[in-house]
Amino acid sequence: MSKDTVQDGVVVSMDYKLTVDGEVLDSSDQGGPLQFLAGYGNIIPGLEREMMGMKIGDSKDVTVKPEDGYGEFDDDAFMDVPRGEFPADLKLEEGMELHVTDEDGQHQAAYVAKYDDKTVQLDFNHPLAGAELRFSVKVVSLRDPTEEELDHGHVHEEGHHH
Repeated sequence: MSKDTVQDGVVVSMDYKLTVDGEVLDSSDQGGPLQFLAGYGNIIPGLEREMMGMKIGDSKDVTVKPEDGYGEFDDDAFMDVPRGEFPADLKLEEGMELHVTDEDGQHQAAYVAKYDDKTVQLDFNHPLAGAELRFSVKVVSLRDPTEEELDHGHVHEEGHHH
């Protein structure tokens, strides 16, 4: 089975740039190419689907709708929490990211929407919820995953521990 195209079970290295509303939010210029194991949901579904079948050196511009990206903005994804439930020495700022644990013990990222002395309103929407994502991608290299990567379902980069 030749691994000359992006397909399930291949480790893809790609250069990318993410633009939302004409603003570049993320790109591989800083950290170098992004590696991901195709077919395992490591990157957002709309982008992964569009990259299938690309060859090394291929470039593509992909527009990902919210439902294939970070989801629609949910007006109900807000929660008011008493200020006292946060550490007193925590300096709150609007837009800051907090990690909270829900009843099931799942960690979730939440963002401070607004706050006063009594109440903190948390927003559980992803910052890019409801956004149309424009990716410019280029496939840099393809390789077979290691057995460990296949077992874990994601790439193990040298020196990066998640």
